[in-house]
Amino acid sequence: MFNASLHPSSLSGAQHPLDAHGWDSGWADAFAPYAAQGLVPGRVIRVDRGQCDVATADGIVRADTAFVTPHDPLRVICTGDWAAIDPEGASDPRYVRACLPRRTSFARSTSSKRSEGQILAANVDHAVITVSLAVELDLGRIERFLALAWESGAQPTVVLSKADLVPDPVGLSYLVEDVETVAPGVQVVPLSSTTGEGLDVLSAVVAGGTTVLLGVSGAGKSTLANALVGEDVMDVQAARDIDGKGRHTTTTRNLFVLPGGGVLIDTPGLRGVGLWDAETGVGQVFAEIEELAGGCRFHDCAHEAEPGCAVTAAIEDGSLPVRRLESYRKLIRENRRIVAKTDARMRSEILKEWKRMGREGQTAMELKRGRNVR
Repeated sequence: MFNASLHPSSLSGAQHPLDAHGWDSGWADAFAPYAAQGLVPGRVIRVDRGQCDVATADGIVRADTAFVTPHDPLRVICTGDWAAIDPEGASDPRYVRACLPRRTSFARSTSSKRSEGQILAANVDHAVITVSLAVELDLGRIERFLALAWESGAQPTVVLSKADLVPDPVGLSYLVEDVETVAPGVQVVPLSSTTGEGLDVLSAVVAGGTTVLLGVSGAGKSTLANALVGEDVMDVQAARDIDGKGRHTTTTRNLFVLPGGGVLIDTPGLRGVGLWDAETGVGQVFAEIEELAGGCRFHDCAHEAEPGCAVTAAIEDGSLPVRRLESYRKLIRENRRIVAKTDARMRSEILKEWKRMGREGQTAMELKRGRNVR
């Protein structure tokens, strides 16, 4: 039976429980057609084995995702999604009947040979890229994370965790400067969960909207999540001294409400950070190269041996580091390969669908003509 108290107009009030999970008038408007069907809104806080935990106005409920399992891996239900689920007592188990259109989504390519994307988090406003100072900085990996973050539509922030391991303020400032050179337009925050340094700065960043924590295993994401939430919500394991790596403490994506406002999604450590159709994101990470390219003599300049190339001129005069250009070329090539593979796979699937429809059409025509069809 339809419950008027769950109508979107009643969920947009400042005191409604879903407000803490990011509910607003925009989500209320998008949910209106489902409210008319008597469904209940909620935000997905965890997904595993075909089921998910959903935060609703009446608390956290368990729901089955069988009705929203598309063939496209980028459309599967994900932590951070807003869902329309059965009301209490409608079925056992309760089902997710639909997901609201995503405002943003964070995706990467999988390590499989099928050229598929993997959705990591949905409806994210801030992407906090966590980098451990226990090991040598990998600027190329930071650039890769930044490209995916910009492409998602979220605002990235880089956190240099375990800053207490660099007690020299001058040395720490140099590390921050190194990261700032590869992260134009991005705030870089040195932070120590042990001493509390930088925690107030990051808390202010994540206080509004939804934030996703990203990084490799051992970067300190779970410790950071505990510090932001204000309690031990995630298990923490020590990283190896030799390389700073740790086991995957976090094995699923979990969503938490922060005490100072905002929502936090913690993710498992990522071994691979493959691009997924992230040309715009790459362009934002390497904004200075894109700007230089505008001054090249030829619009299709490859920035290699062409005359009048503004990019190679910047390399020669020292204003553009060689490493930066090499990283840009690498990510551009990788992104073009994954796009080409994806396009080829889509063309193959479309061709198969056309052939299937052709066979069905031929069968129908033969039946219409009264022929025996085997």
